[in-house]
Amino acid sequence: MDIHEYQAKKILSDFGIGIPRGGIAYSPENAEYKAKEIGGSRWVVKAQVHSGARGKAGGIIVCNDALEVARAADKLLGKKLITNQTGPSGKIINRVYIEEASDIERELYLGLVFDRGSECIMVVASTEGGMSVEEISNKKPETIIRSKIEAAVGIQEFQAREIAFNLGVETGLISRTAEVIEGCYRAFSELDATMVEVNPLVITKDKHVLALDCKMSFDNNALFRRNDVAELRDKSQENPSEVYASDRGLNYVGLEGNIGNIINGAGLAMASMDMIKSAGGEPANFLDIGGGATPEKIVKAFKLVSSDEKVKVILVNIFAGINRCDWVAEGIVQALQTIKIDMPLVIRLAGTNVEKGNKILKESGIDFIEAHSLKEAATKAVEALKKIEVK
Repeated sequence: MDIHEYQAKKILSDFGIGIPRGGIAYSPENAEYKAKEIGGSRWVVKAQVHSGARGKAGGIIVCNDALEVARAADKLLGKKLITNQTGPSGKIINRVYIEEASDIERELYLGLVFDRGSECIMVVASTEGGMSVEEISNKKPETIIRSKIEAAVGIQEFQAREIAFNLGVETGLISRTAEVIEGCYRAFSELDATMVEVNPLVITKDKHVLALDCKMSFDNNALFRRNDVAELRDKSQENPSEVYASDRGLNYVGLEGNIGNIINGAGLAMASMDMIKSAGGEPANFLDIGGGATPEKIVKAFKLVSSDEKVKVILVNIFAGINRCDWVAEGIVQALQTIKIDMPLVIRLAGTNVEKGNKILKESGIDFIEAHSLKEAATKAVEALKKIEVK
């Protein structure tokens, strides 16, 4: 789960990390009032969407008086911001963050992520802040500093100070920079985050260390014990289909193809998508209905996949171990009695009670293409799609 910049800053502030004064606004009038409330002579108006590279897309505007702040907010609010991370569909700006402008002396990069190879938390830092970590890696890889943190031990003071020293921070600010690094680590570990990124982490001309921009992501599987974090979720920034799926216990990721998938088990879903690609097709989604899929959940899966306008063929691929093929077949029949599916439907069942499942499907009178293996199912789905394209 991602959160907005202003929410991430509030979290980091609670862990002792300095941030510029700022406030959220939902209207131009509110934005003007916030600027006056914050004080100062220059402000930055920032679009609050779940995406980086907002500045390059016109989502960050520097203003020199409160009236300019109102105009900038009016320009952004309600508009769609398209960045290289949102894709062509973009994201709607429903709120803006008004922040005092900082007098910057240096920009640094600081990020924390899981390193699955070493099974540690990795701190990644660089002297080249303000650029994406991908740009830094491509253009100036020699500036990247990496430090592994054992989760069982946590970050040690000497490690944080070593990172600050390697960033070339002046002696008087080593301790404060180390405190920021330690605070980011504590936020990461104590809140079940999967990423904390401060970019840029700035040193101002009056020698303050501030998180000028930051992003945080959290482990969805841990939200049940992090109610305060779960409340920060903004569903308007997420794919509506993915929101529908997660609220109904389905694991769904939308893709760009036109063969919809309804599959049980993440591994089988990945294998099915690979097989579709191998057969010359493109999957429209990843959808794992889980091992204990009930007929009701099958109905919800069909509603979800058939609502995608890109989908021209639906492939159902079920291997029943914990589940049973006859339950799945009953769910498919129930779904097709509820929802009108006017596209080819390829069904492959295997595992527990497969004979009963296939019998239920055949006796139901529904129109479907039967398959008996993963390869056959993918091939028949692609062949059905090609027939549609020819027509």
